[in-house]
Amino acid sequence: MEFSTEFDARIGRDDVTLAERDVVLLRAIDDHGSINAAATELGRSYSRAQQRIVELEGAFGDLVARKRGGSGGGGSHLTDLARELLNRYDRLSAEFSGVAETEETVLSGRIVDRDGELATVETAAGTLGALVPRSDDGSEARLTLRADAVTLQSPSRSPDEDRTSARNRLEGTVLAVDRGEAVAHVTVEVGEGVSLAALVTVASVEELNLHRGTPVVASFKATATRGVRTA
Repeated sequence: MEFSTEFDARIGRDDVTLAERDVVLLRAIDDHGSINAAATELGRSYSRAQQRIVELEGAFGDLVARKRGGSGGGGSHLTDLARELLNRYDRLSAEFSGVAETEETVLSGRIVDRDGELATVETAAGTLGALVPRSDDGSEARLTLRADAVTLQSPSRSPDEDRTSARNRLEGTVLAVDRGEAVAHVTVEVGEGVSLAALVTVASVEELNLHRGTPVVASFKATATRGVRTA
């Protein structure tokens, strides 16, 4: 089982997940007054947009009120429930983005190899790939990694390195789980005295059974690991 923390707020119910694409559709319906006009504006199929609304309503309840054509013309508008759901999504997005902007892991290391802007850096947590401005090989670097760029996985289900673009992989143990209403900060020990921050949903904490002592694999892309030369 795996959960990617790259930012994308989602609200799930009964195996149906409201994601950003659905939010865009609902807001387009609100703006244009019909599902057809919204689908056209977004370059989507009307039938698929209509089907998606039905799927969402099966899980969340009535979201779009439809009026058949007549002397006053037809159209669609969002229900109060839909507006409440969109407001909830906005709050979740704000919680994710606000935390992600401030939560970073900082690691110091030594550049041992370089391929253009991409450097190989030896750190106390392990050897990592990172974007570091060009400098002489062998210099020191400080790496930063945002919490929402980390993926946490169960070690038994972690994909092979050649099957994922997230080539930085660190085995570790959960030190702490700090739950909010919808989002949790997870601190993972990835070396002696070295910890890594990850941002996940509370639902994913439960799915991965994360608690102090849980073994995990933390993976993240080299392009998400930013470095600066320090010496």
